[in-house]
Amino acid sequence: MRAAGGPRSAAALVLVGLACQEVGASFAVMLFPQTGPLGIVMLRLLFSALLLLAIARPRVRGHSAADWRSVVAFGVVLATMNGLFYLALERLPLGVTVTIEVLGPLALSILTATGLSRWLWAGLALGGVVALGAGGWDRLDPLGVLFALGAAVSWALYILASARVGRAFPRLDGLALAMTVGALLALPFGVWQAGQVLLRVDILALGAAVALLSSTVPYALELIALRRLAASAFAILMSLGPATASAAGFLLLGQHLSWLEIGGIALVIAASIGAVTAAARRTAGARHPESDSEEPFGEPVG
Repeated sequence: MRAAGGPRSAAALVLVGLACQEVGASFAVMLFPQTGPLGIVMLRLLFSALLLLAIARPRVRGHSAADWRSVVAFGVVLATMNGLFYLALERLPLGVTVTIEVLGPLALSILTATGLSRWLWAGLALGGVVALGAGGWDRLDPLGVLFALGAAVSWALYILASARVGRAFPRLDGLALAMTVGALLALPFGVWQAGQVLLRVDILALGAAVALLSSTVPYALELIALRRLAASAFAILMSLGPATASAAGFLLLGQHLSWLEIGGIALVIAASIGAVTAAARRTAGARHPESDSEEPFGEPVG
């Protein structure tokens, strides 16, 4: 499959993928009264694992014990990241949750960068966090913020784990196996919180829709887009996640943000774009441009 129409069409695919992620997250929030956050986490991971296993059909032979340890670690990170994200969503607006979560990969980019510019991006990100708080700390549930910060750390670990598994397993094999591990880990928690609700066909169908919108469709669109976009351009587009999350929260969940909170989200987005652009300049010329499309990317959990 190829992204016809060049970079502009590819960028449009990325933006559609972002919109699907946040619509999926909004549907998940709507299901919280029936399933609880851990119930929907389990459903999302379970259906995502089944879809990935059907698509990838991973080979389980020919891998070392170290490779399998990497897959298990990746699965633990997946389950933790999704669980903390949805626990945060139960207490915080969608846009605020995604903004705090983005601080994880942003911090990873800044810490691995060199030069004075990284302190500029760190300062912008810090300013964004302060603005989010100034927009109303009384609106930000402290436990929800802790959950979102945990999801941010988990996302940074996800990127590292994804890179390690991507080197050991071809294509989607490692992700499919890790998603299966994550689903198995989430299963008892989801059953404990959701209980007999999980036997309802409508809940299972909505859980499958959340998995499809939040994982399968965005990932497929991103893979197509990456055939036409450099990794740096792709990462810049993905930095718009907090903006799309805020829009979805407003339109679908009726979550209003103050102007200071909107300004904080804009600062975090600017810091992300700046860090990505600086990283692209550092690596320019170090390898063939088209090799960017082979790099692993952290899956946003919106």
